[in-house]
Amino acid sequence: MPHMNMTHEVDPKKVLLDALGNIDDYNVFHNEVVVAVYIRPEKTKSGIYLPDSHRDEDRHQSKVGLVVKMGPEAFDDPNGNWFRGVNVKLHDWVVYRPSDGWSQTVNGVLCRALKDTNIRGSIPHPDMVW
Repeated sequence: MPHMNMTHEVDPKKVLLDALGNIDDYNVFHNEVVVAVYIRPEKTKSGIYLPDSHRDEDRHQSKVGLVVKMGPEAFDDPNGNWFRGVNVKLHDWVVYRPSDGWSQTVNGVLCRALKDTNIRGSIPHPDMVW
């Protein structure tokens, strides 16, 4: 599917963070990273409405997430072999292979727990990748 610019009434980062609420008590271990899964809104900027089946597929196949929690060893690479020049932080948009993550719902928000090495890159906006 080609890149689609979506209509966002509210910043998608704010939508996910507001829906997630307080997750201070969610302790993530080791090098795990928890991302809130990005699900596209129903309308593109050109006015096309996506069918529910397309948006529902995002729950299973979305490759974009917002970093919401990181374990204490996430992206820690004392030998510089894996993460040289990588700077992923909380609330960054990242891309990953959907099958690499453990799907879970946190406070009603679909999330995936991934090993830091399964995050393939970062992007400035979630509509950049599908």
